[in-house]
Amino acid sequence: MNITARNIAKRLLDIQAIKLDVEHPFTWASGWKSPIYCDNRLALSFPEVRTYIKNELVDAIRASFSDVEAIAGVATAGIPQGALVAEALNVPFVYVRSKPKGHGMENMIEGKITPEQKVVVIEDLVSTGGSSLKAVEALKSGGFSVLGMVSIFTYGFSIAEKSFKDADVKYISLSNYNDLIDEALKLDYITDEQTSSLKKWRESPAEWGK
Repeated sequence: MNITARNIAKRLLDIQAIKLDVEHPFTWASGWKSPIYCDNRLALSFPEVRTYIKNELVDAIRASFSDVEAIAGVATAGIPQGALVAEALNVPFVYVRSKPKGHGMENMIEGKITPEQKVVVIEDLVSTGGSSLKAVEALKSGGFSVLGMVSIFTYGFSIAEKSFKDADVKYISLSNYNDLIDEALKLDYITDEQTSSLKKWRESPAEWGK
């Protein structure tokens, strides 16, 4: 059992940052029907949860990326947590846009760090991994050395795991879908029958609900 993953999951469920609803699924931008909706930005409105997450991100970075020299947040949800982590570690902070700004300097990376600096990327949520790895590539193209990425939550899709492996990017998540489901069942947020459906969704999200 991953105690940190369970503790994060419990807090996110408590503040309704994560919602589970098998009977009335949510529709993602991709068109997928999903029994889970995750909005970790809500954690910023709850000081105890916000601080707990910040401290766990900091601990994960110190344990796995001790030579970190700067933090980069992925826009938009990774920006506030990334800034909190950079403050705690007393290192520079930048953030990475999803696409270059359409005016002015047309920056994709906002902030100033020195090329070759060792950067850890902070992400709010990882689903397929596409947007996260796009941010990593932008940083590498900018001349920075990306040590890896830390996120608050991941669905644990196999496509994301393969993408991070193929890109040779070390990736850590504080919490994950499996621990979330286990914790939700333990706390009576869901039933055994709903648990079965939730697990089937993770196995084939594009087909679930059709």
